[in-house]
Amino acid sequence: MRTRGLIALALTATLLTASAGCGGDEPPAAGGAAPGAGAPVADPTGDAPAEPSAEPVDDAAGPDACALVSKADAERLAGTPLDEPVAAGQSCTYTGPASGPTAQVESFVGEGAKKYLDIERQLEHEIRELTGVADEALFTAEAFFLRKGELWVAVRLVRLNDPQENRAPLERLARTVAGRM
Repeated sequence: MRTRGLIALALTATLLTASAGCGGDEPPAAGGAAPGAGAPVADPTGDAPAEPSAEPVDDAAGPDACALVSKADAERLAGTPLDEPVAAGQSCTYTGPASGPTAQVESFVGEGAKKYLDIERQLEHEIRELTGVADEALFTAEAFFLRKGELWVAVRLVRLNDPQENRAPLERLARTVAGRM
């Protein structure tokens, strides 16, 4: 059980670090915006400023993690109301309100989902197979992992209950998410 706590701590630290970004010690520019935020970037050659890039998002990264697991899906899985989702890269997290009860639903798309499964295997956690859901569908006591083609998705549930109570809801949500991939 201690290793599950360490995994949760490591994943949370990774998400918080990734979402914190990098910042300097410079105070905001006049008008409250950070230097360069939304403003044209000066060309070092002295030419006119270049407009900020509006590059399209790479669809090869996979579907949006919050679209794969909606707030209603997360609340059904957790069995309690949850706060609005927090998206960070290829992950989405729904947390229970501070007033309780303790509940959290996390979804990961792409390499993060595969890495989470690899860690579960390294820790030799019990992993079960669910057939007929995706190209590959695996479950632990608190999460499921789906693969369709090269795309991996993982969904993790955190609750303070007997994990066996979560098995059927996790399997139902796995079938739903597989249909959205």
